[in-house]
Amino acid sequence: MQATKVNVAALVTENVHHESTLYTDESKLYGGMIDHFAAHESVKHTGGEYVRYEAGAVIHSNTIESYFSVFKRGMRGTYQHCAEKHLHRYLAEFDFRHNSRVALGVNDEARAGRILDGVVGKRLTYETTKAR
Repeated sequence: MQATKVNVAALVTENVHHESTLYTDESKLYGGMIDHFAAHESVKHTGGEYVRYEAGAVIHSNTIESYFSVFKRGMRGTYQHCAEKHLHRYLAEFDFRHNSRVALGVNDEARAGRILDGVVGKRLTYETTKAR
């Protein structure tokens, strides 16, 4: 699917709390987002701006760009194909990886503990996880 202002707005407004402040780059795809969120701040990469400090806030899109970069590398290198109906599962795995990384103080032992805590009492089969 081609990204358009309409489908990007629909996707973002359906999946992000409206009380949020949205941080983006200057892409025209995000125009009008202020109408849907508490605030919308952007950085202008084409002008050499990658971070801005404003009234105690740090405005950047570096975090999501880093997350998406790791996700893209994983999808191209490790997984190579993902049916749309399973995309949420791949994203959940990358969310777990991002939120359990060494930079946040989570070492391998703690990460393994989090994984095991998440599977206690659960039995997964393909039949029980099909999209409904």
